[in-house]
Parts: sequence; C-alpha cells; structure tokens
Amino acid sequence: MNRFLSQCIAGVFTLVLSVAAMAAGTTTGIQPAPLHFPSKFGSMKFPAKFPAGTTLTLTQWSHFVPRYDKWFDQYAQEWGKKNGVKVTVQHISLGDIVPTLAASIAAKRGPTMFETIATPAAFIEGLQNLADVNKAAQQVFGKQEEVCTSQSYLPITKTWYGYCDGWVPDPGDYRVSLWKAAGYPNGPVTYDGLYNGGVKIFQKTGLPVGVGMSPEIDSEFYARSLIWSYGGSLFDKCGNVALDSPQVVKAVEFQTKLYKSAETPEVFSWNPASNNQAFVSGQTSYIQNSISFYRTAQQFQPKNAEDTGFSPGLKGPTGDVHQTAHVWFIYVLPKYVTNPNEIMAAKKFLLDLTANYSWATYESELYNFPAFPKTAPQLWERGGWLDHDPWGSVPANKLEVLRNASKWTAWLGYPGDSSPAVSEVYNTHLLSTMMAEAARGDKTPAQAVKDTAAQIGAIVAKWRAKGYVGCPAK
Repeated sequence: MNRFLSQCIAGVFTLVLSVAAMAAGTTTGIQPAPLHFPSKFGSMKFPAKFPAGTTLTLTQWSHFVPRYDKWFDQYAQEWGKKNGVKVTVQHISLGDIVPTLAASIAAKRGPTMFETIATPAAFIEGLQNLADVNKAAQQVFGKQEEVCTSQSYLPITKTWYGYCDGWVPDPGDYRVSLWKAAGYPNGPVTYDGLYNGGVKIFQKTGLPVGVGMSPEIDSEFYARSLIWSYGGSLFDKCGNVALDSPQVVKAVEFQTKLYKSAETPEVFSWNPASNNQAFVSGQTSYIQNSISFYRTAQQFQPKNAEDTGFSPGLKGPTGDVHQTAHVWFIYVLPKYVTNPNEIMAAKKFLLDLTANYSWATYESELYNFPAFPKTAPQLWERGGWLDHDPWGSVPANKLEVLRNASKWTAWLGYPGDSSPAVSEVYNTHLLSTMMAEAARGDKTPAQAVKDTAAQIGAIVAKWRAKGYVGCPAK
C-alpha cells in the first residue's frame, strides 16, 4: 500500500463528473452506469429533499489510490446538493482511524459516520444497529459477498454494526522476469514454490522475498493467509481460540525458514508502504498486496509495472488456498448521532453510494470491488474492465486473475464471522509479532504459537463474558 499510489441524469451533476474524468485522463471503453438517486430502496423510503439545515459529516481514510478521494469528495458535494444536505468529508491516515473512532465514541461527539478499513466489531457497544440499511440493500442489490457480511454482522446478537459497500482482493504479486528465470513462468503457486523459487532468486540476484513481520496490516494479512492455507486457524466457527495447533506451528516454521533463506531484517520494521515501495523500486521479487502499488508503478516505473504478475493465494501443503482480503470499506454510525434527519441522510448516502458503485470501482482504478456484485457489472462481464483494464495494463487482461477472487478470499474471523474479540486481536498485531519472535529466534515456533494463543484467549474471554462470542442460537 502507499499514497503514491452514458447518459446524463441529474443534469449538471453527471456533466461535472464526466468533465472531471476526462480531465484526469479517463480512457475510452465501457463506462460506469449513469448516476441515479432513488427515493426508495426496498423497504426504506427517503424524501426528495431533506429539511433545511440537515448536515452529514464523514471521516474516512485517505485512499491508497489518490484519484478515488478526488472523485469521492466531488461526488459527496454533488450528492449533498441533490439531497439538500450539507456534506463535509475529512480524510485521515490509515493509522488514525481506530484511535479517532475510539476517541469520538468515548467523548460522545464527532462525525456522523466513520469509514473503517477492517471490521469495527470492537466498537460494537458504541455503534448503531444498521439492520434497516443492510436489509434494504439486499432487497435491491441482491446477496452481499460473504467477505463483507462477515465483517459487519454479528450473528450471536443479530446486530449489523456496520455497512460494508466494498472490499479489496489481496493477490500475490511477483516479478515475471525473475520468476520465469527461476523456472516459475506463472509465479509461485504454492508456499513450497515461494520458498524454492524465492531462495533461488535471492541467491542469484540478492533480491529477497518481501513478506513482512512487522506490526502493520500487510504483515498481519500475510500471516493469516499462511496460517489458513496451512490448514490452521485463529478461531473456530463459534469464535473459540484455535491457534495452538500443529498446522499453525508448521506455518510458523515455514515462515522462519523463508526468512532465514530468502529475506532480510528490514521486514521486522516495515510500515504499510514498505513492501509497495520495495516492489515498485525493483528491490524484491514477491509481495502480497492489493493493486495500489501497481497503479503507482504504472505511473512512475512503467517497466516494472509491465514486469508485474498477479496470482491467487498460494496453496498450502494440502492444496488449501485462503488468502485474506486486503481492505474492507465499512461505514459505521456512532450512537452519539441522535438527530433523525442526520441519521436518515447518512443511510440514504450509503444506499446511493452502493447504487452508483460502478463509479467507485472505476474511479479507484479497479481497487474497490463491490460488496454487492451486481452494482458493478462492468467489472465482471466478458470484455469488461478485468478483461480490458481501462487504466492501461499490459497485457490488457493482466487483472483477470481477480475475477474469482471471492472464491479464494478469507476474512478476519474465518471460518466464522468477525466479533469484537476478532477485531481486537487484529488491531493489536499479535500474529505478525508471533511470526517475528519465531523468525528472530526469540522463541521456538511452538512456544511463539502457544504464547500468542494465550493472549488471544484472554481477549476472547473478556468479550465472551459480555455475550459477544459464541455460536448463535439455531
């Protein structure tokens, strides 16, 4: 991740967006669907205009594809004009989202809505139930991807604590020329292949494998993908701790071996941008990441962009593939928001954004995948955006591998749903720390797993006592 990285309806609104798209260099081809702002979504009805004085304030992350924020800010303002709502959008850094949300809930004042990039279940006690919005969305847009539902709904309490409008795949990313020379023309397919090919490349060129073991999100996602694909898990379907298992120990043993043979110590101090920067600058052979780094490479290092290949998650010893998602787009409405007009405006904003999600996918340069697949049919259809990338991939279908991403993608809490315990474990970076302890030799893999399982157990016990962990009643 990094920061470098049609018909008109509603009159002037669509014209403004079209002009902005052309000014930013939009390519020709299949375009987003015409914008529309229904007054009714399933069982929810909204006024054509909200009462004078209605406001909506949004705090959300600074998107990894800068183009998206420019589009979104303009969209939000035009949406406000259309609906009679004054809209204010504040963008904050990735690392500030959780503490800012926590502070606002504690102070009982702040923005109308926050957009989080991972399950906000740890804040469930301070969030409003968005069951009506989620129900209306499913009535209109169909079934939501499980990778999204699992991050915004808690079955044991039957609570929709968030609204997920999109998500991001997290493929394997490899330098085609390096892996072809090592005997892997399509990049590594298995973790054994990652090790064998990665070692060969490292010994020949000095370029390491770039998977981190630092307290940041990319390292956390890599650790989870490795564990799941090795047949292990952090939790079972009911949220019980399942980490201390032979499969997880073997996964940690693999990572220890990979580090000693094909990585360098920098991975212990990486931040969320480090693996992107290393890959774009040609200093690593493989990373696990979303396509934001690739969009940066297209602009600043086009030769490296052309030499970039993408693959699904790597197969573990038994052929399992469970690659984590990279980011979720989840809006939450804190309980301190009590003005009924403000609440209804927030809910209409969410449903309208979903209705027009083909724009979000397009303006994010295909980074944002829709939570409701039918809202962006241009992405999936044959001859569509994954077959002919409107942002200039060479070859044009380079991103086609992402078409079935939902089939090999897992999520926080897998194989069950996310819970406040799952959310807290993720926010405290316990898995990347576990991997680092074993790789550095501070602990044996078995001891690192055992100690981390105990830490997770304490977190689970706390939330279980509050009634937020367990199997829902049938």
